[in-house]
Amino acid sequence: MNAIAPLTTPAVSVDIEGVNLSYGDNHVLKTVDLAIRPGEFFAFLGPSGCGKTTLLRLIAGFNQADTGRVLIGGKDISGLPPWKRDVGMVFQSYALWPHMTVARNVAFGLEERGVGREEVKRRVAIALDLVGLGHLAERRPSQLSGGQQQRVAVARTVAVEPKVLLLDEPLSNLDAKMRVQVRRELRDLQQRLGLTTIFVTHDQEEANTICDRIAVMNDGMVQQVGTPMELYERPANLFVANFLGTANILDGHVVGAGAERHFAIDGGIRLPLSEDAIVPAGAKLVFRPQHAALTSPAALAGDGLALPCVVAHREFLGASVRYGVQVGETEVAVDMPFQSGRDLHEIGAQATVTLSPHALIWLSD
Repeated sequence: MNAIAPLTTPAVSVDIEGVNLSYGDNHVLKTVDLAIRPGEFFAFLGPSGCGKTTLLRLIAGFNQADTGRVLIGGKDISGLPPWKRDVGMVFQSYALWPHMTVARNVAFGLEERGVGREEVKRRVAIALDLVGLGHLAERRPSQLSGGQQQRVAVARTVAVEPKVLLLDEPLSNLDAKMRVQVRRELRDLQQRLGLTTIFVTHDQEEANTICDRIAVMNDGMVQQVGTPMELYERPANLFVANFLGTANILDGHVVGAGAERHFAIDGGIRLPLSEDAIVPAGAKLVFRPQHAALTSPAALAGDGLALPCVVAHREFLGASVRYGVQVGETEVAVDMPFQSGRDLHEIGAQATVTLSPHALIWLSD
């Protein structure tokens, strides 16, 4: 890293208020409300077709909402064209000019804005220094790796000093190892710049590892907003629980009252409930694989939360063993730490799933 003074762009907020957008009869975005904080690394996370890229392009000005508005730094920019919004977007394809050098690619946006030659030279040097590519300024995109091309695209965007950086699945074209490296570089760059950044991805691991907060989207609606840990530990509904990590979901209903109250699970199994357990009507029992343990059938004789099961299959994952076990009519996953010399549960064996009361989540659709 050399001594070139960094680009300086004050962090701003991004507010999305009551946004609806339709393509004909297809209601793509449905009353979206979001408040993104200044300097935050924020993600739109969801499956393909959920509206996340449409929302990002709406912020950039490439889509127009039917109703609602977008504010950057408190200013309504809904009616402005893309080039007047002070946002920079890195596209999934990187969109580099193959006949231009790295330096010329980074300079292109500045030259289009009428920036003077010396200022262009200064900003290009700063931007390439920030992404660690100053020594490759005279190469062409075809001479770079996928990760380096991605960094050129980021440098080109950062060079114009946008108020907001928009990243549309920028890691999807990289192999698994390179994605891990580049996402760390993106997070490091964002923290050094203090730039408000919005990141679109369908990969929950990417969002969890680099983002401050995440908006989980499905069917054009924001399902929940929170930190990665908040979303994982306290999902608002079954979609969020399923989309963020592995979730075991058991159907059933509450029977009995007081000390005799149970959660009757499909298949004739009953789970005792404490008197203070709050189970909403129609709720399903949700728990994570690591919040359960697999023990011998004798555990059912004791007190506590225990479910009889049969071991259906197992997978050795190195630090842990993931068991697929049949509980009544439902297969659930249980992760157990691997310890050398400890006997594994055999496939087809009778066993018991024991649960921690604090780890149980009751959720409706």
